[in-house]
Amino acid sequence: MAAAMPSPATVFMLMIGGQVESGQFPEFDDLYLKYCFVFGNDWAPTAGLEEGISQISTKNQGSEELLVWNFPLDITFKSTNPFGWPQLVLSVYGPDVFGNDVVRGYGAVHVPITPGRHTRTVPMFVPESSSLLQRLMSWLKGRRPEYTDLRVVARGEGREVTRVRSQGHVQVCFNIVTKDLKKLGYETTSSFPHMSVEGFGSSGAGAASLS
Repeated sequence: MAAAMPSPATVFMLMIGGQVESGQFPEFDDLYLKYCFVFGNDWAPTAGLEEGISQISTKNQGSEELLVWNFPLDITFKSTNPFGWPQLVLSVYGPDVFGNDVVRGYGAVHVPITPGRHTRTVPMFVPESSSLLQRLMSWLKGRRPEYTDLRVVARGEGREVTRVRSQGHVQVCFNIVTKDLKKLGYETTSSFPHMSVEGFGSSGAGAASLS
C-alpha cells in the first residue's frame, strides 16, 4: 500500500513576540500606553492577545528621561495571503493639568517580515484642533482631539485632512518566527540565519524561519 502523500500547505504562520520597551516624551510624565494589531481580511489570530494596556510609567532619573514599560507582545497569526501584513498601533496617554487622561501620541509600525530579533523606533504624533479657539476650548474642557478608532492610525484613509503634530517616540522590540512561507512561494531572509527556533522567546537573540 502506497504511503499517503503529505498535503500541501495552504496557510502560513506568523508568530510575534517581544515588548514595547520604552518611550521618550520630554514634556510629559506618568504615561501609559495601549496597543492593538491591525491586519488584512485574510489574516486570523490563533493565539495570544490582539490588544492590551500597560502600567503607568514614570520617567527615570537618567539623562534620556525614558519612560520604561517593557510591556510584552505575544500573538500568532495564520494567513493565506501576505496582503494586509499586520501592523502594531500604539497610543500613549497621560494626565493633563486638570488630571484628565488625554492622548500624548499615536503611532504605527509594520511587523517585520523577516525572522529574528528587530528593534523599531516608532515616531508618535497627536491630532491638533483646526483653530486657536477650538484648541483653547478643548484645553479648558480637558477633551483634546483624538481618534475614536485606533485602526485609523494604520489605515490612513482620510488622514490627509487631519492636522497633526509630531510628539515623542516609542521603542519596540520584535521577535519574529514564520512557518510555511516558503512552501507557499514566499521568500524571506532571516536576520540571524545561524539561530534555531529555540532562541525565540528565551535568549531573545533571534530565531530562524520555520519555512
